[in-house]
Amino acid sequence: QVQLVESGGGLVEAGDSLRLSCAFSGDSFGTYTMGWFRQAPGKERDFVAAIIWTGASTYYTDSVKGRFTISRDNAKNSVYLQMNSLKPEDTAVYYCGAGFRLLISTMANANRYRYWGQGTQVTVSS
Repeated sequence: QVQLVESGGGLVEAGDSLRLSCAFSGDSFGTYTMGWFRQAPGKERDFVAAIIWTGASTYYTDSVKGRFTISRDNAKNSVYLQMNSLKPEDTAVYYCGAGFRLLISTMANANRYRYWGQGTQVTVSS
């Protein structure tokens, strides 16, 4: 059974940086597209960024382009989200998702991810 464990969230000020990590176990990490999604109180879970299983392609929602970077280390079975220039509107619970060989056309669709972590809270104060 695949398990995902996120870490790295916290309380920061606007303009600060955070690096989220997601540790994967239970299957072959190198065959899964990995995504980061976030959910603010009272809102749906929204796509943030994704990286294809080979690491060759990444995809970002417009609001984080130029500020966030997703990366993966297949040797460490981990995916990361480097978040720079954080804004109060980035405040949310951030979730890591895993989907078997998802292609670019489906990477932003939360329903295509089979496995999810428990989430990590990111709070950005103004």
